[in-house]
Amino acid sequence: MHYYIDVIKKYAVFAGRAARKEFWMFFLFHVIILSVLSIIDDAMAGEGQMSASVLSSIYSLAVFVPCLAVGVRRLHDTGRSGWNMLFGLIPFIGAIVLIVFYVLDSQPGTNKYGPNPKGVAQPAAPVEPPVAPPSEPQTPPVA
Repeated sequence: MHYYIDVIKKYAVFAGRAARKEFWMFFLFHVIILSVLSIIDDAMAGEGQMSASVLSSIYSLAVFVPCLAVGVRRLHDTGRSGWNMLFGLIPFIGAIVLIVFYVLDSQPGTNKYGPNPKGVAQPAAPVEPPVAPPSEPQTPPVA
């Protein structure tokens, strides 16, 4: 739940990076809350009446900016510009492209959008063990 709260605290922060787990946990809680509110809206409408969807509409408007912000930060984490969110305007294919971008792993280390939110540094070059200097040949003791 703290992932959801963290995204809400960064209400309109479009700079920086959002880890894959942060994005998907926020998305999960967002869908759960929206589903519960939709069920409540339907129950309040009564039988045979069309649902007004008041609660779910208010909630959707309230979290519209944080949803955009975490999506942009997630794209930044994969090394893409936030303008790639505009792919979502392309029917069907745009959503698939965005889902693929959101599923990709973070760029290791720091990219132009900031440090890795996982805290993982850039992979270092493999360290080879030190080579011992050659030892002098041992001569047998003279008796």
